[in-house]
Amino acid sequence: MSKVALVTGAGSGVGRAVTLALLRDGYSVALAGRRSDALEQTVSEAGEWGTNALIVPTDLRDPEAIRALFAQTQAAFGRLDVLFNNAGVVLKGTHLLEELTYEQWQAMVETNLTAAFLCTQEAFKLMKTQTPMGGRIINNGSVSAQTPRPNSAPYTATKHAVTGLTKSTALDGRKYNIACGQIDIGNALTENTAKMADGILQASGALAPEPTMDMEHVAQSVLHMANLPLDANVLFMTVMATKMPLVGRG
Repeated sequence: MSKVALVTGAGSGVGRAVTLALLRDGYSVALAGRRSDALEQTVSEAGEWGTNALIVPTDLRDPEAIRALFAQTQAAFGRLDVLFNNAGVVLKGTHLLEELTYEQWQAMVETNLTAAFLCTQEAFKLMKTQTPMGGRIINNGSVSAQTPRPNSAPYTATKHAVTGLTKSTALDGRKYNIACGQIDIGNALTENTAKMADGILQASGALAPEPTMDMEHVAQSVLHMANLPLDANVLFMTVMATKMPLVGRG
């Protein structure tokens, strides 16, 4: 039997790249995200491997929808070996900390943090009762889990919190043979990061272009984490464009 993975935010960017890597490696994959057309596009790009995919359009800000997602995954595949908590949102444009609205803050907390926690809960419930017991949870932390960019308080706060969730999950999962790790990604080339070539705000207040890296490096890194035996774990991994200014930022 092939291993089973569930990827949130599977309709674009990192989620799509990781989903394709998992499918091509022989996994059966449940794809979760808001837009069914985007999820269908991911499966279409998988070609012949797409026959092992399950599309589950899911509003990850809805606890009932998350419970239904895991129930459908179990019904379709019988178990869950890997959860990739990837879904996340960023605020478009520039938002000064003192001008952020409560609604903007809450929307980011619900998607970037609460959804990851609720998915982790449901994964625990499934992984601790299946045979063989156990599984792996991988969280997308982003390098913002380490160091902020200007005007990014909600995103940075949620990603720092994901680091705490990763550590607690790794600790609390031991008794169920559940491993948990986190990948922090820096400047992978997506629609959101393409603008970096034209210049992005630095801590000094200046605009400067930043290099990016191919998304496939992220996908292969997550695949490596996923394929480890459960007696080994990558707790934290940073995959970044070599010349981005993260080291020495500020």
